[in-house]
Amino acid sequence: MAKRYGGRFSPDPRNGNVNPVPSAPIRHRLASRPKYVTLAAIPFLFSAFFQDAAGMAGNLAAFGVIASAMWMTTEGLAAEAAYQVRRVARRPAIPRKLFGSVLTGLGLGLGAAEPGSLAGAGLIGATGMVLHWLAFGADPMRDKGMAGVDDFQGERARKMIEDAEGHLAQMRDAILRTGDRWLESRVDRFAATVEDLFDRVRSNPGDLSAARRYMGVYLTGARDATIKFADLYRRTNDPATRASYETFLDDLEKDFSAKSRRMLEGDKTDLDIEISVLRERLAREGVRASEPAQLDAPRTETARFLDGLLTPDRDKAR
Repeated sequence: MAKRYGGRFSPDPRNGNVNPVPSAPIRHRLASRPKYVTLAAIPFLFSAFFQDAAGMAGNLAAFGVIASAMWMTTEGLAAEAAYQVRRVARRPAIPRKLFGSVLTGLGLGLGAAEPGSLAGAGLIGATGMVLHWLAFGADPMRDKGMAGVDDFQGERARKMIEDAEGHLAQMRDAILRTGDRWLESRVDRFAATVEDLFDRVRSNPGDLSAARRYMGVYLTGARDATIKFADLYRRTNDPATRASYETFLDDLEKDFSAKSRRMLEGDKTDLDIEISVLRERLAREGVRASEPAQLDAPRTETARFLDGLLTPDRDKAR
């Protein structure tokens, strides 16, 4: 069945407007490297069938361990990419790239192991670990933007955000069934607005109670409405149903944007109060703002000469 193409510069067939740009998927710049390492390990797989039982087992194990290492590394790169794009983020709970490095060294060591050459196999494995670290880097080991955040509140916010992200993922999966790229990009734009609210809650978990209704009830309703719309629109292709759903998304997106702004304004108000209280305390302690420092007169002969040239111009300007 033919499907209308839609992209960044494609016009909307309904009103002639340009499609909204969908949010780009989070992808690490090195995400394509692990598959090449897996391909490079394929000789272990083919050569296994031309050896004795012990050699075949060793080569098959080497390929399997290296493939597992690259899968673990891919997951680590995805976790690092999500960490990098967020203003506030915790370090990954599992250092996947570190585990991938160890598995890579183990796989290379198994592939190179021969009777009487365990030292050489160990050296090759250690070299593989170092090369893995040079190729893919290390895992993030520190939390970002979490200074002053209560651990208990932060854990509650993290769990709530994970549930809300699951609702967004279900919305995206449901809208894919319509086969309409415009609707897919529209849901992506709504998701970007919701993720901005997530960032607010991550940076200040104390706002979780104020955002709980949006991240729970509203997103659950949006997910259920999207699933029902996708099933209905796929069967009927009714323009009125589509327009009603887009209006629903517009209204919901405005509500989420307004909530994010209110939370930001509340944070600014709290900051202003803290600054004013601190100034009052400093004033009671007798601390006053210092006067701007005066520049010393020019001391070198060249400096005095230049100052003499510039002084008449300043006097004339006055």
